[in-house]
Amino acid sequence: MTKALKKISRLSPWLFLLPALVIVATFRMAPMLYALWMSLFDWGLAGARKFLGLGNYIYLFSDSRFGQSLLNTLFYVLGVVPASLFIALFIAVLINQKIKATALYRTALFLPVITSTVAISLVWKWIFNPRLGLANQVLSFIGIKPSLWLEEPAGIMNILLGPLGVNLPGILAGPSLALVAIIIMSIWHSLGYNIIIFLAGLQSIPEHYYEAASLDGAGKWASFRHVTWPMLSPTTFYVLLMSTITSFQVFIQIYAMQGPVGGNPLGTTRTLVYYLYEKGFSDWQMGYANAVAFVLFLIILALTIIQRKVLESKVHYQ
Repeated sequence: MTKALKKISRLSPWLFLLPALVIVATFRMAPMLYALWMSLFDWGLAGARKFLGLGNYIYLFSDSRFGQSLLNTLFYVLGVVPASLFIALFIAVLINQKIKATALYRTALFLPVITSTVAISLVWKWIFNPRLGLANQVLSFIGIKPSLWLEEPAGIMNILLGPLGVNLPGILAGPSLALVAIIIMSIWHSLGYNIIIFLAGLQSIPEHYYEAASLDGAGKWASFRHVTWPMLSPTTFYVLLMSTITSFQVFIQIYAMQGPVGGNPLGTTRTLVYYLYEKGFSDWQMGYANAVAFVLFLIILALTIIQRKVLESKVHYQ
């Protein structure tokens, strides 16, 4: 009887997990495995297929449009993630002070997160309109020449250094001004969520740590450096990890702001997810699109593992 009870006790956690495991297997793992299977074929719209093995993956690494899409995605991630993280942390620290109407500020800052991304993108598309947009009106008001924004393919470094006669080639030119405009919008859109997460982390720090730091003569900056920042490391790690993953998957903003002919101008806003969308639903190359999707998955997985290995040892828990 004792052995039977021990066996049941060992199985009971799995029985509770079984419904969730079935759902994950049905709606997550099965589609992923099927997509991996499709990536090994020349899979057309009508279901016509020809087995290629790793042919799609081999061609992918010689595809210049894939290379440009990967570079654009990296520019986007490097532009959005650090800026959103540090700006959100700065605002969260300010709001966490004992000030009036804190709840109102939190609600106002979180509104962009719960607003439709398409709607927000269309508003920012108007802001960056080269003829009627608010951005150029502000530039004209302060005496700066208006820009083409979403229609400008030139790299941001060449635009900034152009008056000095500098013309940097390729990757050194940086992201196009069009992509920079999308990066600005994405930073603004992601701030609310990150601020709320940082606020939760700040409010979980015990007050007695600050009291001890104050007794040791620590000022505000010293308290932030030696108390707040180390104690926020789990929150910062989470925000960094999730922001990186979501930034690699950017699609809606580009589709809404650049239209169905994505990647304009001159392919400088085409990201990996937009590229696989084009290959799958414009060119109807389903096999190749799935190969792009799996390479993107491997990139995100590799970066996630690297982040965990490098940063997890620096995360301090209470």
